[in-house]
Amino acid sequence: MQTSVTFKNLDPSENLKSYVRDKLDRFDKYLYNPAEANVVLSVEKFRHMAEINITGDRLNIYGKEVTEDMYSAIDMVLDKIETQIKKNKQKIRKHRSGSKSRAKDIIAEDALYLDEETTTKIRVMDIEYKPMDVEEAIMQMELVTNNFLVFTNARTDQVNVLYRRKDGDYGLIQPSI
Repeated sequence: MQTSVTFKNLDPSENLKSYVRDKLDRFDKYLYNPAEANVVLSVEKFRHMAEINITGDRLNIYGKEVTEDMYSAIDMVLDKIETQIKKNKQKIRKHRSGSKSRAKDIIAEDALYLDEETTTKIRVMDIEYKPMDVEEAIMQMELVTNNFLVFTNARTDQVNVLYRRKDGDYGLIQPSI
């Protein structure tokens, strides 16, 4: 993520710059396309203000927080930004998955084959999988009623399968390296 940090009524500090950049780097896993972050850190009397504006990946997100400590203001505004990004991404996923799920059901019904020798029914289903982290896959599983989710692990670039176990927990199948 491309980050620019601006200081108002405050001496520029490399510690604050690196702190903000490290914290903003955790949002890269939510944003698939390059994003740009503009951070303004300012002080007025005893109030420390942190403003962050993130643009990119078809979204504009703005957050502002005022506290008595600059580091806590940065942490609080980053928490606000993170909830906004997650909410927006879930909204996009929910909107996109509506039309695809119906098409997948139709394909699954048409892909029922009968093996003539053993009369075993084989259901063939094509699955689209996209790169995401394991945490994001768990969030996706909580949104849908499927018992499994096939995805490409964004860290290892390998196909993984996340499945819902009978006890309500999740299991992860990944290829051994």
